[in-house]
Amino acid sequence: MSVPIVGIVGAGQLARMLYQAAIPLAIPIRLLAASETDSAARVAHDAATGAPDSIEALRGFAATCDVVTFETELVEPDQLHALEAAGVVLRPSAATLTVAVDKREQRAAMRRVGAPVPLHQEARTMRAVTEFAASSGWPVVLKTTRGGYDGRGVWIVGDEDEARAVVEGLTGRPLLVEEYCDIDAEFAVQVARRPGGEMVIYPAVDTVQRDGVFRESLAPSSLDASRTSHAARIATAIASEIDCVGMMAVEFFVAGGRLLTNELAVRPHNTAHYTIEGCVTSQFENHLRAVCDLPLGSTALTAPAVATVNVIGPDDGSDPATSLAGMLGVESAHVHLYGKAARPGRKLGHVTVCADSGDEAMARARSAAERVATGARGGGR
Repeated sequence: MSVPIVGIVGAGQLARMLYQAAIPLAIPIRLLAASETDSAARVAHDAATGAPDSIEALRGFAATCDVVTFETELVEPDQLHALEAAGVVLRPSAATLTVAVDKREQRAAMRRVGAPVPLHQEARTMRAVTEFAASSGWPVVLKTTRGGYDGRGVWIVGDEDEARAVVEGLTGRPLLVEEYCDIDAEFAVQVARRPGGEMVIYPAVDTVQRDGVFRESLAPSSLDASRTSHAARIATAIASEIDCVGMMAVEFFVAGGRLLTNELAVRPHNTAHYTIEGCVTSQFENHLRAVCDLPLGSTALTAPAVATVNVIGPDDGSDPATSLAGMLGVESAHVHLYGKAARPGRKLGHVTVCADSGDEAMARARSAAERVATGARGGGR
């Protein structure tokens, strides 16, 4: 069989890393970039420019590809269903993406497979929020059902006044209201799945979030095997339930001894960037293999421990590239810079270190990433 032309909707850092993974497999890639300055568009030789939420742009782009996949969730399900009706092959499908982009649908899919989830309900009014809080207690968590990520669209509110400010500010947009949980640990599980149902699962990975933004991961997870095995069963059940094709990440947390399923994403995910150096087959390669319906690769770790730390734009707004020598001076540091415009607090890259122990791997990865914040320029180990 011939290798299909894969179209990627979106041209951020995920598309950039997918593009890199395609090169050794000679998988032809086209991008639909919102701007020619997007991370992946800067390095791709075949990128069209158009808005990912424009049906005209999507139709024109899809006509030049054999299969279309996504690095963004800023897509409109109705438009995707229209593309499929016109014969476009979407992987994941419009039905799968409809679940993934709506937290209400995510929760429904989780419940159908018996996954434990926080107490929650839909809330469009203050009355719904206060009634929920009357039974669960304050604080509660408010989430927009669409469009929230990296801490956006999520509010922890401690009383009626704080909740009212959020609800009124959203002018009737649907929300989920959830019980507030004191989180003891967070981790993630990633699955790759082919159209026929073949799946491979990656080792569970501990994650660290700050202000709702992913910052660090450590593989394998430090949690007990019974808990991570339970999470793996949940992840594979969800992937089958929503008929996912490609990569899917599921985020979990432990609160008060309870395992709870938080959110999912049907695309490559920041929590699995460690797989580029840390696994036999990266999440990006397995995503491409899956959407091309090719055999999936091994997810085994390549080292006893693998740590990844995000490179965050420093407060002075400087470009991490000016600290590259310092980062590369850390032993075994694999540096990935995304070619994005620098600004304080923005995700601009990541560093991965493979080592014999988790402490060693994390210490080196943090050291390399922190050289951006400190402005270190020199080498040294």
